[in-house]
Amino acid sequence: MRDTKDDMSLERADLRQIAKLIHPSSRVLDVGSGDGSLLYSLKTQKNVDGRGIEVRQNLVNASLARGLAVIQGDAEEELPEYPDKSFDYVVLTRTLPAARHPLELLRQILRIGKRVIISIPNFGYWKVRLHLLFHGTMPITQSLESSWYETENIHLCTIKDFRKLAKNINIFIESSFAIADNKVLSFSGDDFRTNLFSEEAIFVLYQ
Repeated sequence: MRDTKDDMSLERADLRQIAKLIHPSSRVLDVGSGDGSLLYSLKTQKNVDGRGIEVRQNLVNASLARGLAVIQGDAEEELPEYPDKSFDYVVLTRTLPAARHPLELLRQILRIGKRVIISIPNFGYWKVRLHLLFHGTMPITQSLESSWYETENIHLCTIKDFRKLAKNINIFIESSFAIADNKVLSFSGDDFRTNLFSEEAIFVLYQ
């Protein structure tokens, strides 16, 4: 793995890396856009034409207050209405594990976007494994922030799981990045060390 340099003013490491990957003046759809932090950064620093979908009305309101084009809705219901390849990038950050039907959600965003960038928490991270082994309870980490009874995540997976899924359904991984100790490292291939020592992963996909 090799270091990549963060240069964006976003709190989360995955959002900083994703912002670096998106070309200026692109059309971007952020699915599960939260409070609009990523879209706002892209709009002000890269002049993107950004859109967002967010299910929580209070976060939609926060985005609208920033002047962002974000709608309130369930992405799994809204996405089938979008035309094929209507965005240069579709972004999905820490949202896939919360989807009721993650495979269908993946297929929809790959249909809509020329490139898809996702970030996922890695349930294969060594601290997660040890916590389960020694405490017997679900862990809380930087990327798994809520207790099991409060989390929105219902389909947790590991980096290895996701790479296996991509291969099985013919998703091409253009590039991939791991996050550990708030540092971003690029990686390729099914690396045992990456699956063990990374808290989170970012994948750039196309189909």
